[in-house]
Amino acid sequence: MPAAPRADSGWIAPDVAEELPGLGLASFEGPCPVAARSPRWAKDHLRQLSTAIDGRDVLHMHQMTVPAAFRALFRALGRDPDHDRSPYEAACIERLARGGFRPGGLPDDALLIALVETGVPVWALDADAVDGTLGIRCSLSGEIPDPTDPGRPLPPGRLVVADERRALADLCRPPRAEVAVGRRTERAVFFAIRPPGVAAITVDEALWSCHALLAAG
Repeated sequence: MPAAPRADSGWIAPDVAEELPGLGLASFEGPCPVAARSPRWAKDHLRQLSTAIDGRDVLHMHQMTVPAAFRALFRALGRDPDHDRSPYEAACIERLARGGFRPGGLPDDALLIALVETGVPVWALDADAVDGTLGIRCSLSGEIPDPTDPGRPLPPGRLVVADERRALADLCRPPRAEVAVGRRTERAVFFAIRPPGVAAITVDEALWSCHALLAAG
């Protein structure tokens, strides 16, 4: 098994740290194989996870520590987690609707596996598009499209993941298209958000899982 990468702790803007103490971000840079077709190991792994989760698990997932922490974070961000679902809840509900976790190629399969196994969503950025260390700050006026309404800019004051030059993603949503992993990506920066109340080791486990799966693939 490949050695686990060292996860870097991201910076948190002082006003954000004051309002949401305990909020964190972790990331690492590593190889990122890109493939439209899922390898056999990914299909098998997702099939096993599909049989391990059923309707009873989905019904009680709000009581689990990590999903509950993301629900609390969503509320703090002004989102209704019963309608604007966290990635883990959305993935599990989709699994029920579709009869299983569906393969989507690489690196998406590795990100989905890590999400289902840990409850922590991991996103990937093309490493060539990232300038410096990742962190969390408030958005500026008009600097990034609203992912729920791409024709409008994200309002100022929303929490975003940013590098040292620009905003890259609305917090807990996929990165903007121009910085996301694409067909020509060779290395990616993988990052995960740590809600207040979630142990750092849980987030590191999600990142390590992605690294191991992609290294094996």
